[in-house]
Amino acid sequence: MSTARFLKARDIAPWLEELGREYTVLAPTRHGDTVVFREFEPERGIELDRLSTTPAKKALLPPCETLFEYATTKTDTPPYRTSIELRPTLPEGKILLFGTRPCDARAMQIFDRVYDGEQVKDPYYTARRNAATIVTLACSGQAGTCFCDRVGGSPVDATGSDVLLTPLKAGYVAEALTEKGMELMRDTAFMKADGLRQEALNVRNRILEEVPERTSFLDMERNLLSLFGDLGFWDKTAESCLSCGACTYLCPTCYCFNITDEPHGDSGKRIRTWDNCMSSQFTLEGSGHNPRPTKAHRMRNRIGHKFSYYPQLHDKTLACVGCGRCISNCPVSFDIRNAVACAIQHAAANAQEHAHD
Repeated sequence: MSTARFLKARDIAPWLEELGREYTVLAPTRHGDTVVFREFEPERGIELDRLSTTPAKKALLPPCETLFEYATTKTDTPPYRTSIELRPTLPEGKILLFGTRPCDARAMQIFDRVYDGEQVKDPYYTARRNAATIVTLACSGQAGTCFCDRVGGSPVDATGSDVLLTPLKAGYVAEALTEKGMELMRDTAFMKADGLRQEALNVRNRILEEVPERTSFLDMERNLLSLFGDLGFWDKTAESCLSCGACTYLCPTCYCFNITDEPHGDSGKRIRTWDNCMSSQFTLEGSGHNPRPTKAHRMRNRIGHKFSYYPQLHDKTLACVGCGRCISNCPVSFDIRNAVACAIQHAAANAQEHAHD
């Protein structure tokens, strides 16, 4: 399914403003030196020339959300009984994500396998997912920290998108990839493409030709598993890490969370918030025992989950889309690409050494 139309650059803001009457419209916006996904406001404008600092994942999995509210009542005569009333707070309304990049759109499908799978369906996530339409902007190239090509993606990948925009001189060729996308493009803001579809295809092909040939990070499961017991390797890998958690909070595919109850007398609410697996408290048990007591243990888990454990559970799909935010925003410039490349080399060296034994 693919229907092409043309959207002039000057028509985007008025179109999004009009859509705001029906959708919650989220778009990349400048905030100081950063670009963040936030609710569209015409006076703030939109930023489509660089990858957003924060991922678009908060639209489907908010940093903090109330799962339900509760109230307790207790009889004042025997037999004393307590009853609890639960009031779920399921999200409502349609969502439009405009200007996501291919890596962010692809990341949504990594979430889908966890929160909307055959065995588990999270009602809060699925409500937002079903209500969301994703309009993705193809990248015009790769930044120095990008590596989508090494994890199965590309700068023009349409995976997870309802509409793919390809930048041309005066605007964008928009191609609908789903029924949601076709419905969105029925708006009068979209003009006939008049043969521009082929030009858009040529642009995407030129972008792909500029992507250098590099070592793939696919099929890493065995390499990383072979290093599981080599804590010396992980000690060296994690040496510069500060355990600040910036990499996890800015990662479009990290989905760990914590749940807390906030009581207020006889009532309260249950809250879900993003959590950080690089924190020493993430796995700290009430007994005081911590199964991941050091940075090395936590780094092994973070990289192992993305490149080994998740792929083993989900048809070899990596839980990394190569956006590079964890590199560009790390205070010590920890480079996960180097860590994975070193793991490949170290595992190969170990295998060769054992072969000679």
